[in-house]
Amino acid sequence: MREQRLHLTPRGTLVALVGNPNCGKTALFNRLTGSRQKVANYAGATVEKKEGSLPMPEGAPLRVLDLPGVYSLYPRSDDERVACDVLLGRLPGETRPDALVCVVDATNLRRGLRLVLAVKRLGLPCLVVLNMADLAAGRGLKIDPEALSNALGLPVVTSVAVHAGGDAAIRQWLFARPWTSWSPVPEAADGPQLSQEHDRIEADHAVVQGILRRLGLDSLVPDVLSDRIDRVVLHPWAGPVILLAVLFLVFQAVFAWAVVPMDFIKGCTDALANAAVQALPAGWWRDLLVQGLLAGMGGVLVFLPQILILFFFILLLEESGYLPRAAFLLDRIMGGVGLSGRSFIPLLSSFACAVPGIMATRSIANRRDRWVTILIAPLMTCSARLPVYTLLISAFIPAGTWQGMHLQGLVLLGLYLTGIAGGMAVAWVLQWLTRSGRQSRPLMMELPSYHWPTWRNLAMGLWQRAWIFLRRVGTVILLLSVALWWLASYPAAPAGALGPAIEHSYAGQIGHALQGVFAPLGFNWQISVALLTGMAAREVAIGALATVYAVVAGDGGAATALAPVLAGQWSLATGMALLAWYIFAPQCLSTLVAIHRESGSWKLPAITLLYQLALAYGAAFVTFRVVSLWA
Repeated sequence: MREQRLHLTPRGTLVALVGNPNCGKTALFNRLTGSRQKVANYAGATVEKKEGSLPMPEGAPLRVLDLPGVYSLYPRSDDERVACDVLLGRLPGETRPDALVCVVDATNLRRGLRLVLAVKRLGLPCLVVLNMADLAAGRGLKIDPEALSNALGLPVVTSVAVHAGGDAAIRQWLFARPWTSWSPVPEAADGPQLSQEHDRIEADHAVVQGILRRLGLDSLVPDVLSDRIDRVVLHPWAGPVILLAVLFLVFQAVFAWAVVPMDFIKGCTDALANAAVQALPAGWWRDLLVQGLLAGMGGVLVFLPQILILFFFILLLEESGYLPRAAFLLDRIMGGVGLSGRSFIPLLSSFACAVPGIMATRSIANRRDRWVTILIAPLMTCSARLPVYTLLISAFIPAGTWQGMHLQGLVLLGLYLTGIAGGMAVAWVLQWLTRSGRQSRPLMMELPSYHWPTWRNLAMGLWQRAWIFLRRVGTVILLLSVALWWLASYPAAPAGALGPAIEHSYAGQIGHALQGVFAPLGFNWQISVALLTGMAAREVAIGALATVYAVVAGDGGAATALAPVLAGQWSLATGMALLAWYIFAPQCLSTLVAIHRESGSWKLPAITLLYQLALAYGAAFVTFRVVSLWA
């Protein structure tokens, strides 16, 4: 999720959702706010916050804040610390909530009610929501909300956040509050101290045990279906095979399913370019439209279907509860390189974009493990690399099958696995360089019950990802496409000049200046220009190549037929070397900025930039030499 613009009253009434991880809090937030939400960072911190608007029957809408999941008010990681600081009114630039909605997993009251008791001591108006009430009922748990309310001294309602109308009781409570006459909450005290942690937790545990015993809910009710599935999915031998098979199917689908929508987008772009050429008189502004905008933006937009297919599977696995199992399976492998399974989720997030992946490392309590995870996160293949991979694979790998498997899909999977292997190798080296800060701890993490994904959440997640991509196409890539067209078109070639006119342009001059550095890798000056502009955003490299080769071709066709153009002008060794470069190449500038914001200095971004450049150059050099000999 990334920001949709939303204008909220800065001093409006603020309701915060608080709860344990995996309690359905975010699903409830999505249900309450719908599309009226935005995502940003807390002031002074890189921890993500989700804020939305809930319209009221009368008066101004309520501001709804989805806090990071916490297990207690004694924080051990950055995300828990920020959530607690917001609740206690200690975070600069953030107002303390006027009321709280404490979301509890109805199938795990023992854990959730301990947090409820801690939140109750804050003295804020609070509603306890027993979410996943349908799952609890299916397991035979008979929870009496009124009896639980009397025991806690707080209002209690039930909800099923994934169902339409599942938030009705919460809306009713919020609508009934006399917000207009509510007086401001007094400033919070310093909050609970870590020295009190053990005593408070023990006391709360005893109180929760007493409440559950009186309500007849003190016996554990296992999730039989999830336990049966886990016997297979978490098996020491079958589990990794299943995980690899899932990844294989995902990347096969990325190519196989995207053919029709990609052809449709290509056809639309070609039709627009041809119509512009036929309808508009020759001139610089027609060249700008056809060779700049349509070539640059169309060359990137065509890869949207593949990105959405990839994210569909990621969201599907996340919604079903499989991803924590994957982290558990990979804990032993990651332990061999000095990390734990806790690094898996941030690294997985980096397959979408390294920036949220780097931000997700805030959940790693050990600082040394967090820095190492940040350093290797950019090696995970982000969605911005996918257009580059797809273009080069389409140009140099046949579209046939091997042993009944889609050959291009196999190559794509190999590229992703190579990036993962490179990250693990770097982590293994860092294990020996940073042994003093390493702490060996067993992995303890919650495995939520399996459940069917909701199409509403899947659709919302895909729409948000599509919007992020389209906005990048309409802003960063648009501006850089115009800039590249200008650099590739001016100054005009002097009279009597030999060779294509673009070689005399500013882009040609820049490319030729850089070509000496990249010549040992088999890269020409056009690739040099693409690598330079690609530092702004990975997708821009495609737009740069499309713009440069469209200018050479002199029409709009080169924009969407870039793959055959590259296949005709580059050698196989050059194409493979460029693929190797992009596996390890430094991420976009926003990634380096995110690392700076997380670490508080430029030392870690500088290390990231230098080691990735060295890896990329070395991998491309070796690949070019080996393929040149083989081909």
